[in-house]
Amino acid sequence: MAYVISDACVSCGSCEGQCPVSAISAGDSQYEIDASTCIDCGSCAGVCPTGAISQG
Repeated sequence: MAYVISDACVSCGSCEGQCPVSAISAGDSQYEIDASTCIDCGSCAGVCPTGAISQG
């Protein structure tokens, strides 16, 4: 199951650079994870300062 980013995202960008498959990109109001690209590694969740990333 892919990771998801909640409304707690503050668009800091910390997660984008940590994704080994480039599944994270800036959305209109917060960052988004492409579920079809996500490999469920959790690298993004480990660096999120607000805890906005979790398994969907």
